[in-house]
Amino acid sequence: MKSSLVIGIILIALGAAGLFYKGFSYESKETVAKIGSLEASADVTKDVEIPQVLSIILIVAGAAIVVVGMKK
Repeated sequence: MKSSLVIGIILIALGAAGLFYKGFSYESKETVAKIGSLEASADVTKDVEIPQVLSIILIVAGAAIVVVGMKK
């Protein structure tokens, strides 16, 4: 299989996943207070949104790479 075909398919899959999931969240531990050697921390959940435009661009770019790869 040609490498351009594989790259195009991966880009299409990532774009479709971005349209389907629309974002993800993760937890991180942050220091909320520090007094001398005593430190207090808390788990904070952060949300990351995937822009819909980026997902569409990935799908179009992946399709273009697949089409160009098929012609060669």
